[in-house]
Amino acid sequence: MGVIRQEHDMASGKFIALRKLEYVDRHGNLRCWESADRVNGTPRNSDRPSAVLIIARIVPDNELLLVRQFRPPAGKYMIEFPAGLIDPGEDIETTAHRELYEETGYQGKFLFASRAGYSSPGLTGEAVALCAMEINGENYPEIPENHQEECEDIEVFRVPIAKLDEFIEQQESAGCGVDSKLHTVLAMQKLGWQDL
Repeated sequence: MGVIRQEHDMASGKFIALRKLEYVDRHGNLRCWESADRVNGTPRNSDRPSAVLIIARIVPDNELLLVRQFRPPAGKYMIEFPAGLIDPGEDIETTAHRELYEETGYQGKFLFASRAGYSSPGLTGEAVALCAMEINGENYPEIPENHQEECEDIEVFRVPIAKLDEFIEQQESAGCGVDSKLHTVLAMQKLGWQDL
């Protein structure tokens, strides 16, 4: 069974640290790996996520709430679910409500959160909780003003679930990247697995 023996900081910035991990593989061999980690993220191998991703469904309109923002590491605007970091001392539900409001201006009912999951474990140990929320669309005849941070440039979209594939295709044709979690939703739709 693999186990990490040591971590060494190779470089560190305000938000991200590049670390060299020395670990023993299942055969007892000492090996090295490089990892990009959040400076103030949760410790490696923690069961606590350091961020939330919010899947917000607007009812009764059956729409998803998505955002578009420039992501410097990707070098392009990305279509994503609303998301954000968990502040110190904050629980997952509080973070989900706060981030949804900050990024989109919407408020909704928290339904549940997943356990910590990993989206790119070959690159980072960052764990994320997927949070399901429901928004009463009748309270929002128009998209409200968001309350993003000064450094953010977030645009909000209400996308009918039935037209998600068409919306994603239009955004990709316009040069946007798409978060892989949205492609997972599309794949499940195409396979007819909505009722899993």
